[in-house]
Formats: sequence, structure tokens, C-alpha cells
Amino acid sequence: MADCLFCKIIERKIPASIVYEDERVLAFNDINPQAPTHVLVIPRRHISTLNDITTEDDRLVGELVRRAALIAKDKGLSESGFRTVVNTMAGAGQSVFHIHVHLLGGRSMHWPPG
Repeated sequence: MADCLFCKIIERKIPASIVYEDERVLAFNDINPQAPTHVLVIPRRHISTLNDITTEDDRLVGELVRRAALIAKDKGLSESGFRTVVNTMAGAGQSVFHIHVHLLGGRSMHWPPG
């Protein structure tokens, strides 16, 4: 997608602090962190929202969640805890329409999140 911020990060047209990448997934630090650790885990393939995933995307979505957990472990968050969030549509807080998992940790989390 030509106007997608995350696609531009994948294409290296916009810089990012990348913490992980492979052929299907990219993870980078959020530029507006809401916790001491705030990493966004995204697929390299553009998918706008969770409403747009298909059964063919099941493995990819699983990879995003698994990768978030592995990054949390690498950052020492496995024992203290971490939160993963996927916002879908603007009313839920999605501001970049390219699916992404927020990995948040390093502080106490409250419920409900707001």
C-alpha cells in the first residue's frame, strides 16, 4: 500500500528502531511508547485490519503472537508479565491500518485498559 506508514518502514523508506525481522515478520520500537517496552510486531504483507484476515492468514497471525512472546522473553518480561494488544478499526484505537500486535511491558498494567 503506497500510503501505509508500516509498509514504508518495511521498505526502509522511513527509519525505525528494528528489534526483529525475518521473511514474514518485522518488529520495531513504537515511536510513542506507552510502556518502558512497547514493540510493534507486524507482517511484511499488508493486511489492513483483523477484519481482512482469512484462513490463509492463520499461520501468519500465529507467528505475530509467537514472535511478540519471544521478544518479551528476550527483554526479560516473561516472568513479570507483558500485554499484547491488537486494535481493530479507529473506534478501538487503530491509527495505522496495517495489522500489528502491540507488545507492552516493564510496568504494571491496569484493567480495563481504557
